[in-house]
Amino acid sequence: MRKRKPKKRIIQPDPRFNDIMVTQFVNNLMWAGKKSVAFKIFYDAMDKIQERTGEDPHKIWKDALNNAMPAVEVRSRRIGGATFQIPTEIRAARRMSIGMKWVIRFSRARSGKGMAEKLAAELIAASKNEGASVKRKEDTHKMAESNRAFAHFRV
Repeated sequence: MRKRKPKKRIIQPDPRFNDIMVTQFVNNLMWAGKKSVAFKIFYDAMDKIQERTGEDPHKIWKDALNNAMPAVEVRSRRIGGATFQIPTEIRAARRMSIGMKWVIRFSRARSGKGMAEKLAAELIAASKNEGASVKRKEDTHKMAESNRAFAHFRV
């Protein structure tokens, strides 16, 4: 067991939407400590979303994240020489973090020109319950569902 929990860092809200979650998302998006570049990519993607859909890009981003966040996951656990995939609930902070990381990861894997373009495309798709990040969530839920028999082994 750990002696003490690490202190939660205080994150400043972003300048445009005044939202702490946006800063968290940009922190995940950032590469090699280049935060201003990450913010530029994010805001460019928001502008592209506004252009394409004509709706509030912040709302679309929130919907996309909610659609990509998993509620359950499977954890491997060894019991009597066999390894079982045990479905477990995910706490809110981890759900958020996983959702953000999936959206970013599958944006990077998309085809298109420039990260802002790819991010915008993935966010629009995820907000409509489509796209690779939402598919990953559904696969995770399916796996948890098919291993429900082992739920009584929960840690």
